[in-house]
Amino acid sequence: MTEIVIDKKKYVLLPDEDYKALQKKAALKTKPEKLLSIEEARAHSKKLIQKWAAEK
Repeated sequence: MTEIVIDKKKYVLLPDEDYKALQKKAALKTKPEKLLSIEEARAHSKKLIQKWAAEK
């Protein structure tokens, strides 16, 4: 790991393997987004379309 200072900002350089390992570890900690049922998705879509149509 190497630190670089450019314009008073610190940056860290990592080997590609370490970077990918950090990405994988972070991805495992995030919660997946809630999936909508078909009915919920249709209702949400209609709501957005009506909102968009009202703006036009």
